[in-house]
Amino acid sequence: MEAESIRNISVIGAGTMGCGIAQMFAFNNYNVHLYNRPHPQDIKNEFFPQRVENIRSTLSKMARRGVGSESEIETIISRIKTTTSMDEATSDAQLIIENVAEDLELKQKVFQELDRLCRPETILATNTSVISITEVAAKAGNKKRIVGTHFWNPAYLIPLVEVVKGNETSDEVVETTYRVLKHAGKYPVKVMKDVPGFICNRLQHALWREAISIVENGIADAATVDDVIKKGFGIRLPVLGPLENADMAGLDLTLAIHNYILKHISASPSPSPILKKKVEKGELGFKTGQGFYKWSTEEAARCRENLLDHLLDYVQKEQSKTT
Repeated sequence: MEAESIRNISVIGAGTMGCGIAQMFAFNNYNVHLYNRPHPQDIKNEFFPQRVENIRSTLSKMARRGVGSESEIETIISRIKTTTSMDEATSDAQLIIENVAEDLELKQKVFQELDRLCRPETILATNTSVISITEVAAKAGNKKRIVGTHFWNPAYLIPLVEVVKGNETSDEVVETTYRVLKHAGKYPVKVMKDVPGFICNRLQHALWREAISIVENGIADAATVDDVIKKGFGIRLPVLGPLENADMAGLDLTLAIHNYILKHISASPSPSPILKKKVEKGELGFKTGQGFYKWSTEEAARCRENLLDHLLDYVQKEQSKTT
């Protein structure tokens, strides 16, 4: 199937990521079916209207910041069809992106069902952040058409998508998926080996492990660790990646630093004891008001708002480069 001919997208799972992906495709002129299993407790059938209203609100905020326009919002919304019928969601889908919980057994069941319902040429993608694509596809019949598409939240603003090749994913499916995402305005990258965490989460959690270790060992508190990153090397990351930085500094200097420092950096294969203890105590972060920091409802909302504003600034700057 040619990437240019793919116009019908189905998104399985209408949580935060699913709605964000549906919004992104609809914004870029694709037809979208947004599926979620019926909620037994949703007596008033409010689930989807609330999700659609959230998308409308987000589009409005984006428009106020110059990303899209208010006049286009209802047209974008009209491209999203919500359904609780898997048959309807899969009937004319050319690319399906699954967004159910990060549970291997659940994902395997979903892909067995999708493999049974969909036409042979339909591409089936899983938006998992760490689970092996090969394992997700293990119980499906046509494993060649199952690929990973790891979006980052919020999917409608962060450009990167990791396109992950499972052990049995065909090269054609990887290439077609990559090109569809590129046509939809994303910045896809190909991950040609199915390893846990792919690229981004391996890098991100290596940093988090050391950040938590520094707090655990009393070297600095959480606020200092975050400030060091935000006010230090984090400032240059958008324009200077770590390997570019290594080349800039000189690989001889990089080698000398690594010879000294690596043995002092956490290499624990297990989660930090302080992290385990916080979870055991119910200190889960925003959702409980206590994590590494104390969070009021207002402070958590402000943090989310600051992130959204930062990402909108980024998108605006990127748009200005092409106009």
